[in-house]
Amino acid sequence: MIILGVDPGTASTGYGLIEIKSGLRPIEHGLIQTFPHEELSERLRRIYQSIKDIVEKYQPEEIAVEEIFFCRNVKSAISVGQAQGVIVLAASWKGGKVFRYAPLQVKQTITGYGRATKSQVQYRVRELLQLPELPSDDTADALAVALCHYYSRFPLRKKV
Repeated sequence: MIILGVDPGTASTGYGLIEIKSGLRPIEHGLIQTFPHEELSERLRRIYQSIKDIVEKYQPEEIAVEEIFFCRNVKSAISVGQAQGVIVLAASWKGGKVFRYAPLQVKQTITGYGRATKSQVQYRVRELLQLPELPSDDTADALAVALCHYYSRFPLRKKV
């Protein structure tokens, strides 16, 4: 089974793919970046097309997306919500099941502490997936969402 994890954002959307066979292994992870000078519609189109391309290439059976938790800026919250919408649309176009997880749930599952810092999540993701280097914030968040989904679906699997 392949799981795609996504951390939505309009400036930077993190994504991470993990595969479950006899164990758990990372497949690919990275960032989809847009530019502030672009119209929001162009940024959303780029995010949509990139996620759609990832789904086409890897054909994940399940997609885990981090929900919006809190934004001080209403305008930012709306644009991130729109990004989340195009991500769900692009992720599900091949029939994959989409699941959503709150940031607190992701942090609790991965680190054991719902208010963990970004760096704590990064180090834990690196450890769990045995990555050679520390992933970026958004990429680590996306991989953490995928791992959260994995541990939620297979609760008897032992965390490292």
